[in-house]
Amino acid sequence: MQAEPSAAQQAWVAALQNFQAGRLDEAERLFRQFLAVNPRHADSLHLLGVIAYQTGRHDLAADLIMKAIAINPREASLQSNLGNLLLQQGRLDEAVACYRKAIELKPDFSEALNNLGNALRAQKHLDEAVTSYSRALELRPDDPETHYNLATALLARGDMPAGWEEHEWRWKTPQLAPSHRDFAKPQWRGEAAEGRTLLIHAEQGFGDTLQFCRYAPLAAARGLQVILEAPKPLIRLLGSLSGVDRLVAQGEALPQFDLHCPMLSMPLALGTTVTTTPGNVPYLRADAAQAAAWRTRLAALENRGPRIGLAWAGNPRKHILATAAIGRRRSIAPDRLAPLFELPGPHFFSLQKDGPAAPAHFPLTDFMTEMGDFADTAALVANLDLIISVDTSVVHLAGALAKPVWLLDRFDSCWRWLVGRRDSPWYPGLRLYRQPQPGDWDSVVAEVTRDLRGLAVG
Repeated sequence: MQAEPSAAQQAWVAALQNFQAGRLDEAERLFRQFLAVNPRHADSLHLLGVIAYQTGRHDLAADLIMKAIAINPREASLQSNLGNLLLQQGRLDEAVACYRKAIELKPDFSEALNNLGNALRAQKHLDEAVTSYSRALELRPDDPETHYNLATALLARGDMPAGWEEHEWRWKTPQLAPSHRDFAKPQWRGEAAEGRTLLIHAEQGFGDTLQFCRYAPLAAARGLQVILEAPKPLIRLLGSLSGVDRLVAQGEALPQFDLHCPMLSMPLALGTTVTTTPGNVPYLRADAAQAAAWRTRLAALENRGPRIGLAWAGNPRKHILATAAIGRRRSIAPDRLAPLFELPGPHFFSLQKDGPAAPAHFPLTDFMTEMGDFADTAALVANLDLIISVDTSVVHLAGALAKPVWLLDRFDSCWRWLVGRRDSPWYPGLRLYRQPQPGDWDSVVAEVTRDLRGLAVG
């Protein structure tokens, strides 16, 4: 007769079941109960570390996973997951070492090869990243996340034709698959379609819509009737975009159309390369009456120096682990902007709608409570001389309005800003200030301060 499982074994099975079901609090309680009896159980330590990571306790996660590695040093998955944690913390060299160790232990470990590609991409070693992703795809040809990651590496190094093609895999990734639009009408892929009606539908964030709505006029120039669907806070501003026959807010009923295209698939449909990127600005415009009203209000303010808008934090998207980590890395604590406020002359305006508040003693004029949508913000921005912002929708708004914008960029920059450049083919008035090392905002602020001093004096 088979022996009944012990209470500890039952706790382990129950913990694993709760972990797999996403009931992390209960899983953690049961794993700890099991470890009280079996303190050197590597799998429990490992999964507790994963839970700690997923719930934001990164130091605890690293400690638990390293304990598991000490017990079972030849388990490749432990090395790879430690690498994931180190990567999210910006400890890139250590992450690469973990992934290489995992691959050494298990040469056909496609997940570790994909993860290694992510770390190499963050280090800006794009050719090596592409090689690592390609090796992973030899093992798992239909893995959507590896294809999507390959797309970002190709796009970042300027290989847009191949990058946009790979970018179509985004709709099969766990993050974006739920928002895929399964229309009965075919997706437009750039074929001749004069006289037909094309629905271009926004996807992902506000910044993506502001950046890629520029393709609607190009479709109209090919003779298509264009319907543009976008988030409601952008609708009034997008009314200034040429070539659009009808605007529809997301959630409203769609009119009839013949073809559709996700907004970030338009570069593929139109064959965009680095040299053919449609960079003519402005392609969006502030409402003239609103802009004039702000001109009058700002003229009445005492400070007559250059008007500079500031934004220091992006949308944290805390419900998505990977994007939450990016949100933390791309944002800057507002107190670290203090050197800017020591400069004589500039008049600083907050363009930060949400996120951490600036210190109360900063001489920062804040009208953002009056901003109901992006058209309101555009009217204010139209009256500023320069925008300084982290990588958020404010950058795209300013760029689309043809305002000079200085982008404070994290070390592991987004693919859209390419590598090795201070300018951008997307926005002629954009200047990039990149972190020289992960997390080094002080060097970025110091460089901006030097350049701003020259601008203020001039």
